[in-house]
Amino acid sequence: MKRRNFLRAAVIGAGVTTFGNTLTPGAMAAPAQVGPSPYGPLQAADANGIQLPAGFTSRVVARSGQQVAGYTWHSAPDGGAVFADGSGWIYVSNSEINPGGGASALRFDGNANVTDAYRILSNTRTNCAGGAMPWNKWLSCEEVDRGFVYETDPWGGASTQRPAMGRFTHEAAAADPVRRAIYMTEDVSNGCFYRFVPTTWGDLSAGTLQVLVAGSATSGSFTWATVPDPDGSPTATRNQVSGAKRFNGGEGLHYANDTAWFTTKGDNRLWQVNLASSTYELAYDDSLVTNGTAPLTGVDNVTGTASGDLFVAEDGGNMEICIITPDDIVAPFLRISGQGSSEITGPAFTPAGNRLYFSSQRGTSGLSSGGITYEVTGPFRR
Repeated sequence: MKRRNFLRAAVIGAGVTTFGNTLTPGAMAAPAQVGPSPYGPLQAADANGIQLPAGFTSRVVARSGQQVAGYTWHSAPDGGAVFADGSGWIYVSNSEINPGGGASALRFDGNANVTDAYRILSNTRTNCAGGAMPWNKWLSCEEVDRGFVYETDPWGGASTQRPAMGRFTHEAAAADPVRRAIYMTEDVSNGCFYRFVPTTWGDLSAGTLQVLVAGSATSGSFTWATVPDPDGSPTATRNQVSGAKRFNGGEGLHYANDTAWFTTKGDNRLWQVNLASSTYELAYDDSLVTNGTAPLTGVDNVTGTASGDLFVAEDGGNMEICIITPDDIVAPFLRISGQGSSEITGPAFTPAGNRLYFSSQRGTSGLSSGGITYEVTGPFRR
């Protein structure tokens, strides 16, 4: 985020070595506070039950159990990502059911018409989130004890299990092409934050699994330590390294500009990991909002835009996707009404940045079979 990057650069320029781990917590920016959305207030709910700012529209592109382009869309749609496909794009979406799981894809042409839909991963377990890789693959992660990461092809090619990336309760993944590492979150109450360093960048068949080591504070410096046994048996990966920092329910994860942002649902926090300076801090904490009622609770999936805005989806709360701006303002961007027994999942932007896809995992029914996948179009900041 621009202001945070500026503050960090100012401190480093004053004499702190970039990789020296000497940046003090007092130099960190304060967590985001309530403020006006750059898009203005939410309007009345549209025909789809979605409140949006003026100038934005929504449509339903798929429903669980119903046909879309001749394919039956999966139950409990969860984490997702968009991949460029000629003049069009592909939206991939996980299925958080067990047994079954897996992931599916929607293909759009340049006019945003759905032209195809198909399965890209089958016969896995509770595929919650994941991450898009720079080599045009989708990592679909199992949110079960000793779960696997699967490398899948958005175009429907073969998928591959990647045990070298560790077996634990996987949530999200994000690629860092600068340090050639994949970061991962763990969705348990005493989980860890990991990175996988492939032996060869772009090949996930072999490499080193590491865990973030730091103190118990909410800001400070960190190091990486190698996990001795990525298989996680008999000792769970999170319990193999002394001093591994604990996070309360790791969820969504986004990487950009030497920074990884990830959410922890157990304490409604958004963490900012500053990879160039090896420091971490809180970007948002609902308990630290001091200028009004915290608009963002039940933090879950997160994505970002080229403008530096973060979009954080709620699991529960009041079913909002909230924006956190580079100026550390948090505000609702959209709200879904009449779906209080669901959660918002899989937010992802098209390459042009003018369309946002996401799902309501259980829709109006509150059941996995009631999932709804949406598209929002409008004048997003780019």
